[in-house]
Amino acid sequence: MAAESALFRRYAPRVELYGLRHLKSHAAAQDLTQQVMVRVLEAIRAGRVEDPARLSSFIFGTCRNVTWDMRRSDERQRKIEREAERLSADVAPPEHSERDIERLFGCLTALPERESTVLRMSYFDDRSSEEIASRLELAAGNVRVIRHRALAKLQTCMERKEAS
Repeated sequence: MAAESALFRRYAPRVELYGLRHLKSHAAAQDLTQQVMVRVLEAIRAGRVEDPARLSSFIFGTCRNVTWDMRRSDERQRKIEREAERLSADVAPPEHSERDIERLFGCLTALPERESTVLRMSYFDDRSSEEIASRLELAAGNVRVIRHRALAKLQTCMERKEAS
């Protein structure tokens, strides 16, 4: 334990400086230091450090690899954020006319009672398949099949009425 503490005191400041130089952020440099030192200690404990004389090389090789991983992770995160911003800007709430809503309710009432009930409980009452199954004395899987088929019928009905 004392040897690990001495190892940390000796190398942690140097790893942090490496992180500051390459990651340009104090917080990222501290994260790098923690990750590198944990990986190094795990490797030492597992006997994966073959030549103790080359410990510095091992530590800074690990440092380089973790830095690359952190940069790739940051870039992926920025890419996801850009994509999310683009998608949120592209998405607008759909516009529905009164006529669309009337057609929807007309199609809903044209469905068989069990299918209409499952859709109403799913979307108007916001109930789960399990809740609906319990209430209608059905299996939850059966409720999902009924809902899927009812939605297909509803879509067909809406398309037919739209074409009219």
